[in-house]
Amino acid sequence: MDVRETKLPNGLTVLTRELHHAPVATFWVWYAVGARNELPGLTGVSHWVEHMLFKGTEQFRPGDIFRLVTKNGGTLNGFTWIDYTTYFETLPSDRIDLALRIESDRMANAVFDPEEVASERTVIISEREGHENEPTWRLDEELTAVAFKAHPYGNPVIGWKSDLRTMTRDDLYRHYRRYYAPGNAVAVAVGDFATDHLLEQVEARFGGIPAVETPPPPVRAVEPEQEAERRLTMRRPAPTRYLQVAYHAPAASDPDAVPMLVLDAILSGAKSMGMMGGRAPMGRSSRLYRALVDAGLATSARSSVGLTRDPFLMDVSVTLRPGVALSDAERVLFEVIDDLKANGPTDEELARAKKQARAQFSYGTETVTSNGYWLGALSIVASWRLFGELVPRMEAVTAEDVRRVAARYLTEANRTVGWLEPSEAQR
Repeated sequence: MDVRETKLPNGLTVLTRELHHAPVATFWVWYAVGARNELPGLTGVSHWVEHMLFKGTEQFRPGDIFRLVTKNGGTLNGFTWIDYTTYFETLPSDRIDLALRIESDRMANAVFDPEEVASERTVIISEREGHENEPTWRLDEELTAVAFKAHPYGNPVIGWKSDLRTMTRDDLYRHYRRYYAPGNAVAVAVGDFATDHLLEQVEARFGGIPAVETPPPPVRAVEPEQEAERRLTMRRPAPTRYLQVAYHAPAASDPDAVPMLVLDAILSGAKSMGMMGGRAPMGRSSRLYRALVDAGLATSARSSVGLTRDPFLMDVSVTLRPGVALSDAERVLFEVIDDLKANGPTDEELARAKKQARAQFSYGTETVTSNGYWLGALSIVASWRLFGELVPRMEAVTAEDVRRVAARYLTEANRTVGWLEPSEAQR
């Protein structure tokens, strides 16, 4: 793949890829910090810090970044996940230096005004409380917390409410100063530019930011192998019953990660591979759809697995039709999985899954912005080289590979099962 990797003396990794089909360029900065790096009492700090970097630096006052990017015909965003925090601007290529000015300034000069911190506390707690009204969000949060005993992946990205109430401005600023450093970051530029000239601009904007003397501490927690099924039942206001099952799954760097993506496509169809993934329409020919939706047990049945730095989860979520018992849906779900473990997919299923995955990857990588997303995200969780290797590796997956990973990971001892029953008032 035509990507150049450059390392600045202060430790910043820079990835550049020229694409000249339109006069547009995108610039991202990825920080290797997310929920994975948070300690007890400070959950949600990465997400909160992400918000604060839109709230003013020495050069840009609150609101300036949005105003300037929009004024110059661009778009922008930032988001936090379990493995990373990132920011980007996509602009006409002759104005991409604005993105470099913004990102270099907030890497080093965010102010964390106490009044802005207090205001954002209210915003984030309100955001969390809004999610708490969604039954599937609450089930997923509880299920993930039960699935992990030792690894911080068990904590929500937005943080536990008790931590959001007590975190201080100094907690946030220390986290910022520890992790927002050149040696913990990857800058990605994709689009209509000359690489040598762009690298000169990056050096001019970022080269003077000093490297930190003490690098961020490594995440040493390793989730112990799960030895027995775990279960939970929630009773909350909800329109119907929900079933969710989570299995521990391999990290992106594991050879089993790509066969798991194909397994996921066989279970419920290939998913969107654009920014932050997404939910494609349920594959009507997929195993879960035919067994649960076509059979009248559920209105939806989806599986999901991601590419993560450490082993995370593959989960299956089922929304039951009114009157259907959770035990019935669970029994059918496990029958589907047991058949895949014993017999693997048919040749037709495997070919269809690969075709869908190729199409989703193509749709999800057609813009300069999505190229920047993929190069940066993969550089944090594994290697940016996986961007060019992903489709060929999926093409090489065999039916036996799918059967093998299903038999290895989708076991009773490796799963956590969550039921959500509507509370009495909602029945």
